[in-house]
Amino acid sequence: MNQTQNTPPVPYPSAGLGKRLAAWVYDFFLLFAVSVAYGALVLAIKVGVLGEVLAEGEKASLGPLGFIGWLMVLIAFYCLFWRRFGQTLGMKAWRLKITDTQGEHPSIARGALRCVLATASMALLGLGYLWLWFDPEHLTLHDRLSGTRVWQLPKGH
Repeated sequence: MNQTQNTPPVPYPSAGLGKRLAAWVYDFFLLFAVSVAYGALVLAIKVGVLGEVLAEGEKASLGPLGFIGWLMVLIAFYCLFWRRFGQTLGMKAWRLKITDTQGEHPSIARGALRCVLATASMALLGLGYLWLWFDPEHLTLHDRLSGTRVWQLPKGH
């Protein structure tokens, strides 16, 4: 495996696209539950604490601040798991681990940058993910730009 000057040698290969997407699907189900709980909390605060009244037929509305808060919760999910454990639950199930270019768990700031760039990678019809097929180190575009990489750990790890 080719190594850049800033990347320490690691005996594991870069994770492939299929396993990255499989881990994302696992995380999606957990994030769905977190999103439902967040929405219920926001609604409870708006109605119970702030005394807002929902319009007739309206079941719930996060509003602009609630939506921004929801995005922050999603980013925090990834950043905290990556910083603390180097992997989310979905990544753990598929034996994937994320590091920065020094082989350490990514910082919160680096994780947040990666989240924003990964969203852009997906919004561009997935081209940022497909980048790994052409990258000499099999990195996605958001891996490369955020200074992170995702490793495929061996069985039993």
